[in-house]
Amino acid sequence: MRALPEIDDHDHVEGPDDAPVTPIEYADFECPFCVAAYPAIEAMRDRFRGRLRIVYRHVPRSSRDGFTKEAAEAAEAAAAQGKFWDMHRELYQHADQHELVQLVAHAQRIGLDVARFRRELANWV
Repeated sequence: MRALPEIDDHDHVEGPDDAPVTPIEYADFECPFCVAAYPAIEAMRDRFRGRLRIVYRHVPRSSRDGFTKEAAEAAEAAAAQGKFWDMHRELYQHADQHELVQLVAHAQRIGLDVARFRRELANWV
């Protein structure tokens, strides 16, 4: 039996700890392949809910263009308010909307404390 990579506090985890399957996704919110894979991953999550523990790890590609780092930071700011997976969904469903004003709109839609969200982004970006 193969051991899983250790899951720690830096990971975002959804699903039961004793799930028989634990896929670990290494992804970037602006990567076209990650964006294309998102619907299949969501379908898997829906189909196997309760029997699947999914782990998300950021691997933002380095780029001079785009807002990949900002999108990852927005997800972390949402996580600080208990809404990582909600922001995850927003970022993938609106993969072309990762500028600051759009990130704030995502935060409003998922019910974050927007002032706190903006402060945390300002500290990271």
